[in-house]
Amino acid sequence: MKRVAAFVLLILLAGAAPPPEGVLTVHVSNVRNAKGRVHVDVCPQAKFLKEDCPWSGVAPAQAGMTTVTVRGLPAGTYAVQAFHDANANGKVDRALFGIPKEGVGFSNDAPIRMAPPKWSAAVFAFDGRAQTIALKLRYFL
Repeated sequence: MKRVAAFVLLILLAGAAPPPEGVLTVHVSNVRNAKGRVHVDVCPQAKFLKEDCPWSGVAPAQAGMTTVTVRGLPAGTYAVQAFHDANANGKVDRALFGIPKEGVGFSNDAPIRMAPPKWSAAVFAFDGRAQTIALKLRYFL
């Protein structure tokens, strides 16, 4: 009887465990050169296309492909926004009419057509376990 009670207690405690937090690896391709760094933000819908996404990662830029790792990401639904911070100033530099001067990209290679992509084009599910996604930077200038 004690074993059954202990087993039931163990199951109840396991069910109350917090959701796992994992690692998202982002392979960013089409990096123009090795200047600066590549910055990746992982955003819930409310923070998408804003500068204050709660999870981010940075890696030194490597021409061609740069891999950025984001740790401590809880399970959820997110979109990734990335940019090549060539001058390492921590922001996307913009030209006239807000056109990015540095390469930008989004999860699912969400299209950029005269405006930033929509959440529905960039969204993906993260189950809390290690996951890898890939995206391609686009340069407009």
